[in-house]
This record gives sequence, structure tokens and C-alpha cells, in this order.
Amino acid sequence: MLPKKERLILELLVAAAPMYGLQLVERSDGALKRGTVYVTLGRMEAKGLVESDQEALPAGAIGLPRRMYRPTALGKRVLRAWDIFTRELAWR
Repeated sequence: MLPKKERLILELLVAAAPMYGLQLVERSDGALKRGTVYVTLGRMEAKGLVESDQEALPAGAIGLPRRMYRPTALGKRVLRAWDIFTRELAWR
């Protein structure tokens, strides 16, 4: 089973990849929160559903560099399979 937050993140990334974590929060219409999106993205990255690249910080910049997330081929296949599975269940 694909958790709801993971499915939403994959849907958003497949539709408009790549995105930063806070962009995902903004586009989720309140379904994703700042405090959990990065934990979920980290879990998804460990599963191989998404991948990320760290943004290079300009000279003299402070703070943590942002990460740009995009779905992997596996993530796209999992989302497609889940969509087919839920459609088939709706017909029965």
C-alpha cells in the first residue's frame, strides 16, 4: 500500500517535477506540512521513489542548502501501478 502523503508527493512531482520541499507543501493545499514533508521525502528517497540534488550555495550565503526532488523511474512505476490497482477496485 502506498501511504497517502507519499502518493501525493509522487503525484505532484510527476506532474511538475522537480520541486523543493517547500514547493511541495505550497502545492499540496494543506495536505503536507513543513514539519513532515522532509521526513517523508527522506523515507521515499531511501525506498528509491524519489531522488534529490543539493543546491550549491553562493559564496557568503548562510543557512542550509535546498534540495531539489524528482521522481525516479521506480517512483513513476509505483504511482502508475497504484492508480491501476485503485481503478480496478473501483470497477468491482
